[in-house]
Amino acid sequence: MGAWQLRFLLLALCIALPSLVECRVRHYKFNVVMKKYSRLCSTKPIVTVNGQFPGPTLYAREGDTVLVKVVNHVKYNVSIHWHGIRQLRTGWADGPAYITQCPIPPQQSFVYNFTITGQRGTLLWHAHILWLRATVHGAIVILPKLKVPYVPYPFPTPHKERVIILAEWWKADTENVINQAMALGAAPNVSDAHTINGHPGPVANCSTQKGYTLKVESGKTYLLRLVNAALNEELFFKIAGHQLTVVEVDATYTKPFTTDTVLIAPGQTTNVLLKADKSSGRYVVAASTFMDTPIVAIDNQTATAFIHYNGTLASSLTPTFGTRTPPQNATPIANNFTDSLRSLNSHKYPARVPLTLDHSLLFAVGLGVNPCATCNNGSRVVADVNNVTFVMPTTALLQAHYFNVSGVFTDDFPANPPSKFNYTGNVTTMNLGTQKGTRLYRLKYNQTVQVVLQDTGLIAPENHPIHLHGFNFFAVGKGIGNYNPKTDPANFNLVDPVERNTIGVPSGGWVAIRFRADNPGVWFMHCHLEVHTSWGLKMAFVVDNGKGPNESLLPPPKDLPKC
Repeated sequence: MGAWQLRFLLLALCIALPSLVECRVRHYKFNVVMKKYSRLCSTKPIVTVNGQFPGPTLYAREGDTVLVKVVNHVKYNVSIHWHGIRQLRTGWADGPAYITQCPIPPQQSFVYNFTITGQRGTLLWHAHILWLRATVHGAIVILPKLKVPYVPYPFPTPHKERVIILAEWWKADTENVINQAMALGAAPNVSDAHTINGHPGPVANCSTQKGYTLKVESGKTYLLRLVNAALNEELFFKIAGHQLTVVEVDATYTKPFTTDTVLIAPGQTTNVLLKADKSSGRYVVAASTFMDTPIVAIDNQTATAFIHYNGTLASSLTPTFGTRTPPQNATPIANNFTDSLRSLNSHKYPARVPLTLDHSLLFAVGLGVNPCATCNNGSRVVADVNNVTFVMPTTALLQAHYFNVSGVFTDDFPANPPSKFNYTGNVTTMNLGTQKGTRLYRLKYNQTVQVVLQDTGLIAPENHPIHLHGFNFFAVGKGIGNYNPKTDPANFNLVDPVERNTIGVPSGGWVAIRFRADNPGVWFMHCHLEVHTSWGLKMAFVVDNGKGPNESLLPPPKDLPKC
């Protein structure tokens, strides 16, 4: 019996004998269609899933198998990434175009098939091709397994839960925005507004623009599942007059702590408890940009929504309590939040931090400039990891790896920058040119890996939210300036470091992450600022099969799209 036949037999057992098999099959259908939406007093057609912006929330329980049939009705090639889902042995369902699959062509479909193993919490799904993620995104809510007694969370059970998705909105077509920028060799235009659950809130010169409203009841506690689906900006999140208790990030529980400001980067999720401790009133919810690099253009429009207490009259005479958003360069506030994050590390939810290492890597991430004969100034801004600007293949890397197709990629990605320099110092005399290539780093199954992600000051230091597909990792250390391998590891947290799938590399600094390569396949690692991904700040790990079928990649599904 083949692996996929066995998989479908298990699915059949889940359906036919649910009392004997602790699992459930969740079926979803995502129709990718164009639909007109009006924001900021202008209307444009956007790419959506099922006509919704944001898209539908995908609900499942830990242990469930999820089948999502994606049907492409638009003119673009499409692929969907289930951001943060481990995809154990099911890399074919991960979704990044030309990495784990060829995209779904117009008028064709593909069924994403994966089982949620050892995960619960909030994640997100989004398009993983072109800039379609701007409007093709939604939340994933993974509920804990049903057991007796049912204790859903390692914190007091909230009365209600709400998904809050933060994003960006352009008046222009986002594909035109990035295509024009790539043709000119320059940075793309920033968005025109931020959104909270699809709405920017009241804005100047547009009296019809309303905001999202969350109705609450005094004395009740609400779990807010925060998702940053924005393309290019990290965001602060605040609610006027209320404190928030952080209990989870990236679908991993944290030691609870209270704050009035949450920092959340593109691709990250954060669950917070909101106690409705006022008797009445209307309170502003704000999402504003964090950017501590002065020369980088940002969208400085604050998105607003509202907390409305039940029993409060919906009247223009009702006072609205506002909040002061942090300055865009509020690095101390950002650091205070990230430094407060710790894994729960309980008996039930241990932090299994690798203590010994098979690979110790230093990845310098940043920007560069390469010649461009067709660009305005004869050059184009690029991005790179270890001076390699990644070149997207035309054949999916996972297929090339599985079928041993030569000429698609090499496995010689450098473990360290090709030349050492003062990464965060005065680098005005450095050559800004980069190499180009489709180069991967090879790992054996179950090897342990440490990657120090080092920002560089080439062109400008900048915070880079780096996302690793296929794995969670532990952020064991961070610092400002250049990483020192002799002294910095002494300060690493190897007991309860935060566990994530997306981490911010501090502007002008570094962060160290550790993971175990226990998932065979090809796994993308890239900046989740879409502009930097477009410029080439990306690479991939190829993880070989281990011993036996349980440590080996499953064969590709028959309906896998072809390039």
